Amino acid sequence: MQNSPISTLMIDSRRFLVKRDDLINPYLAGNKYRKLYTLLKTPPKKLKKIISYGGTQSNAMLAIAAMCKRKAWEFIYYSKPISETQKLSQLGNYYRAISLGMRHIEVEYSLYRNFIASLRVSIDADTFIIEQGGAVKEAKKGLDVLAQEIREENLDIKSLATPSGTGTTALFLALALPEHKVYTTPCVGDVRYLKTQMQALHELPENLIILEPKKKYHFAKPYPEFYVMYKKLLDAGIEFDLLYSPAMWEALLSQTKEEILYIHSGGVSGNESMLQRYLAIDARKSNL
Repeated sequence: MQNSPISTLMIDSRRFLVKRDDLINPYLAGNKYRKLYTLLKTPPKKLKKIISYGGTQSNAMLAIAAMCKRKAWEFIYYSKPISETQKLSQLGNYYRAISLGMRHIEVEYSLYRNFIASLRVSIDADTFIIEQGGAVKEAKKGLDVLAQEIREENLDIKSLATPSGTGTTALFLALALPEHKVYTTPCVGDVRYLKTQMQALHELPENLIILEPKKKYHFAKPYPEFYVMYKKLLDAGIEFDLLYSPAMWEALLSQTKEEILYIHSGGVSGNESMLQRYLAIDARKSNL
């Protein structure tokens, strides 16, 4: 695949550059493409099955499903129980992942944590487990490739930004580009949780700067301020995801001043179902 292009974005009278990883592939885009880079380069015959787990709005889930479809690997995804409404919906990441061949297994709330912890007990050589959100050490190779692409651009910018769930992308990007500041912010949980997730993979480098969000955010929960920021960015010319990007942009606009290269983390395929939820909230408000 060719290097992803770079766009200019003007917002609040500030100029940002955006590394358009969202344009790499409809499903295998953004930081999920970078995290799965090593597996994408793995010969199909080397593995037979991929196992992962997490939320069913996950962009990583859809990206893994697309990869497994391409490689003809079985894909099993575990989650806590989901609603019948989501199972029947023909919108969003869950629907698309199922359409690509994902086998979804629900685990009861009371058993979930212990079940996930036991997944590696009986794993065989033909199976690979991808931690929630793609938080695996194998992701480093894909972020090294991204770092090389950024260097090849010869940009006069020394600050980068990317939002964090597990923090894998921000961590490995900071390690690969020690000459740059790498901003991130926790979009799931708080700063302490984010640091714990990243430290499970590597010691935190000094050039990784974690910006404190306004509040603790819960994954896939609608927030009015996220919707406002989404529309503001869309009006400026680029669509970003509704799950992570709004929190990162709010932190950048309120806590930084320099010119920044924003790494677009993709995930806009999930906007379809999230926008339906925001529209439903607006409809309820208008009926009050």
